[in-house]
Amino acid sequence: MRIPVGAATPPDHHHPRLSDRLDASVPHPARRYNYWLGGKDNFAVDRHSGDQIAAVYPAIRTVARENRAFLQRAVRYLAAEAGIRQFLDIGTGIPSADNTHEVAQAVAPDARVLYVDNDPMVLVHARALLTSSEAGATAYLDADLRDPDRILAADELRRTLDLSRPVALVLVAVAHFLTDADRPYEVVARLVDALPSGSYLVVSHVTADFIPAEIVARMAAEVAAGRMSNDAVTRSRAEFARFFAGLELVEPGIVPVTQWRAELPETERPPLAEASIYGAVARKP
Repeated sequence: MRIPVGAATPPDHHHPRLSDRLDASVPHPARRYNYWLGGKDNFAVDRHSGDQIAAVYPAIRTVARENRAFLQRAVRYLAAEAGIRQFLDIGTGIPSADNTHEVAQAVAPDARVLYVDNDPMVLVHARALLTSSEAGATAYLDADLRDPDRILAADELRRTLDLSRPVALVLVAVAHFLTDADRPYEVVARLVDALPSGSYLVVSHVTADFIPAEIVARMAAEVAAGRMSNDAVTRSRAEFARFFAGLELVEPGIVPVTQWRAELPETERPPLAEASIYGAVARKP
């Protein structure tokens, strides 16, 4: 779906498929993340789930904010320093301030962005909010990261991106929703393999590496007892590094997101225990 330049398509609240899929009884990661960022596009069940996690790990809102800031710094780097003009952003989330296309097009007005997400709430807001500069383009694809072949075969992708030219594949705070059974490394490799030399991979992923052991144990106990829902899989630094096999890491490599090309001095950044999420950018040779 192409977004008309300078215009917004009204959200279709009566689309039968969307209304069937908008389940207000089950928490959804995109809506919960929106809640942690202070947004309004969430249901009571999302707020309850978010509060349950925050009760055990109060820094979760800091994690969400710092992850968002990492996304913006990474996109700015790719557009301004790496010369990237095409972005495939999977796991878009509900639009907020400074989305990928806004950051990229502020640097390069001709940047083209395809957003991909599978939450119907995101789809509704994408239709209304994801506009483009006149020189560039934005589009939205309703699809799941678990089905990379569908993404790569989509008309929206072919209309928006030229896969003969470098593309930045952006997987920010989404790979941790893939369980081992979802074959996360194969899924990411399938997407990277479809991109030409000179493309980039951006990933952020929650980790327990910096969270105090007692908090990790309490969270596991709450989930096991059914008192808390948590659909994210934490992975270690070594496990996170596997997403970048065969790629060239951009400095400073694999670090907590607060340390990736940080704009604030270390004394003004949150401690690692409050921002326990890895981030990295790598180039495909």
